Amino acid sequence: MPALRTFTAASTLLALSIGLSACGGNKPAEEAKATNETAEASAEVVRFATEGAYPPMNFTDKDGNLVGFDVDVANALCEQMKANCEIVAQDWEGIIPGLQAEKYDAIIAGMSITDERKKVVDFSDPYFSSGLLLIAKKGEDVSFESLAGKAVGAQGATIASQYLEEEHPDIKVKMYDTQENVNLDLINGRLDAVLVDQVVGTDWLNSEDASNFEQKGDVVSTGKDDFGIATRKDDELVGKLNTALADIKSNGKYDEISSKYFNK
Repeated sequence: MPALRTFTAASTLLALSIGLSACGGNKPAEEAKATNETAEASAEVVRFATEGAYPPMNFTDKDGNLVGFDVDVANALCEQMKANCEIVAQDWEGIIPGLQAEKYDAIIAGMSITDERKKVVDFSDPYFSSGLLLIAKKGEDVSFESLAGKAVGAQGATIASQYLEEEHPDIKVKMYDTQENVNLDLINGRLDAVLVDQVVGTDWLNSEDASNFEQKGDVVSTGKDDFGIATRKDDELVGKLNTALADIKSNGKYDEISSKYFNK
């Protein structure tokens, strides 16, 4: 009996030892997971607004997700800054007021850097550049001069609409809330031509909807061709964005995103 009692006690001690050892073995993994979750939860959140209606810069896919060059660049910047990224859609007319009302932290929406906008927002370094494209029906001899007294469409509050009003006051400028509505009126014959950012116009001309239309003349450069990311005035975020932007340009990520949309 003493021998049996000794064996049983030893077995009990061994079982306890194994159990404790097993519990201790899981501890580092659990602590690492907890640390990662805490770091992710405490990471800075950067909220971007984009229009979601300006392909290929920003638009919604068939599933309703925001996609496009602007969206991919925003996500790459957040990854570089080790920040969590939130991207929301905002109509163009309300996009700067929404920033000032602190609905989001920055705007990445194919927005040209202008002196007028600089009065109310700060801009990052340029992340893209695009001139303007005049588009009209194929086979027609169309120029800005020949469009005097005729209807030309452009999205409101854009460099295109501003250029038409300032440089060609003899043209009847029709402004729209979205570029999609501009294109629809051109297709339906309610416009003689449209003026749009080159990158957006070229993308549309490659679509089936634009099979009867073409570029007219050379790309127009206004001196306001650079796109920037807008932040509230004196926000330190703009410095972080500039650093991250330089990083993704140097590490190849920016070129990878560009080739996805523009080098097809």
